Amino acid sequence: MDDRGGSFVAVRRISQGLERGNTCQSTSAEVVAGSAAWLGRGLSCVCAQRRESDARPSFDLTPAQEDCLQRLQSRIDIAYDSSILEHQEALRALWNAAFPEEELHGLISDQWKEMGWQGKDPSTDFRGGGFISLENLLFFARNFPKSFQDLLRKQEGDRAMWEYPFAVAGVNITFMLIQMLDLEAVKPRTMVGAIFLKFLSDNESAFDILYCITFKLMDQQWLAMRASYMDFNAVMKSTRRQLERELLFEDLTRLEDLPAYSLLTR
Repeated sequence: MDDRGGSFVAVRRISQGLERGNTCQSTSAEVVAGSAAWLGRGLSCVCAQRRESDARPSFDLTPAQEDCLQRLQSRIDIAYDSSILEHQEALRALWNAAFPEEELHGLISDQWKEMGWQGKDPSTDFRGGGFISLENLLFFARNFPKSFQDLLRKQEGDRAMWEYPFAVAGVNITFMLIQMLDLEAVKPRTMVGAIFLKFLSDNESAFDILYCITFKLMDQQWLAMRASYMDFNAVMKSTRRQLERELLFEDLTRLEDLPAYSLLTR
């Protein structure tokens, strides 16, 4: 993700609501434009930086883990393309999951701002996360609908006057996880990445599940820090640190053992 121009979106609160051993197993807000790029400058300083602790030897993979990683990398490599029918249908499905009682007027519409996209065309916000970031949001909506709606509508906690935009935050989280887990490398170079691949070899949806966990964890950090939109980078850094700590806990056998997973089941 680079430092190209654009504008971020902050959401001002008005009310509480909006009127692959094992083979891989498939298993009413006001939108205000700012002057900095939320997905450019804002995210790059959160996720793209390298730390000395990342410079570790790589870990060898089993054939099954290698296959799972390659499958996930294939997903990561797919850019969102608004001319592809499958991508259009996924975007419509996301709207229907988010606002089942409101008819979508078009794939380019001011309605998308209600979900926290920067403008009326969500495709312009996928440049950082690709098609997988849309798949992550759709997985969240379908598998954890209550948590998805709680975050979308900012229904939990004492919210800030200026809130993070839900959908753009979701793209940020996808990108952060790809960087944290070093998923574009041939093999993991951190213990966190190696641990994640174990989960991935047991469940091909592991990345999507971890995404949902991370989104809820990020919102918890947001509330605990009493954050507003200018604090988003700090919240993302705090979320990453907490997630890395939990992934290094002993006796984890599945992602559902992470303490933060309980946030999804409240």
